[in-house]
Amino acid sequence: MPPDPRAFLFDLDGTVYIGDHAVPGAAEVLAQLRRAGRAYRFVTNTTSRSRAMLADRLRGFGIDAAAGDIQTPMVAAAAALRERGCRVVAPFSPVASLSDLGELTLRGGVSAQAATSAPDAILVGDLGERWSYGLMQEAFEYLMAGAAFIALSRDRYFRRGTGLALDAGAFVAGLEYATGEEAVVVGKPSRAFFHAAAASLGVPSASITVVGDDLWSDIRGAQEAGLAGWLVRTGKFRADALEASGIHPDRILDSIADVTPVVRDPA
Repeated sequence: MPPDPRAFLFDLDGTVYIGDHAVPGAAEVLAQLRRAGRAYRFVTNTTSRSRAMLADRLRGFGIDAAAGDIQTPMVAAAAALRERGCRVVAPFSPVASLSDLGELTLRGGVSAQAATSAPDAILVGDLGERWSYGLMQEAFEYLMAGAAFIALSRDRYFRRGTGLALDAGAFVAGLEYATGEEAVVVGKPSRAFFHAAAASLGVPSASITVVGDDLWSDIRGAQEAGLAGWLVRTGKFRADALEASGIHPDRILDSIADVTPVVRDPA
């Protein structure tokens, strides 16, 4: 763990905000880091909003943010699909974030255009209660016809209100089980996802710390990508899950509000 991180990657939901409220002290900490010259970006597996929408949300919490400051699975998916030569994609993810896919053609899934043949790839995100047997069957049929399997994340659950709710990982796993095909995960904890976000900070990876509430996507993902991982006790944090996981965060904080007290002022 770098004793004095030079830059940060912050998870959003559960770390910077929970639901419709910023975590107390989040805006102040981020402003302090900016004044101290510590670079940071945001890394999220959220698929319900575009980058522009997320930046608006952060500004509503008093946090200075632009769309380019946020790395999302949709942005990573667009790059991965282009690299694979995929042009026609069936999205199984909230419509609000699909604008970040750029010039890709969307057919089938939740898109407005019906598919007349199997797409080049399917894209699976968090549809939550909008999932149906019909949508799972459609995704299954595309995969069996040879479509590439791109998952925006395989997160297990997220904090919703006072409880936990199933995330995209449960549906990704179901399709993997049915088809025997392993999804390519483009969001956290993908190394490529973290490396792309880290590259924008302009400092060595060993000097970057990821701060998040997800043991697997944030902490273990960061560590496997060569970054430090600080776990916060907000959002989906559960002490029993930490104990059973075998994952060892580089630091555990009560919340994002505790980041600046452990970071020295720059020399």
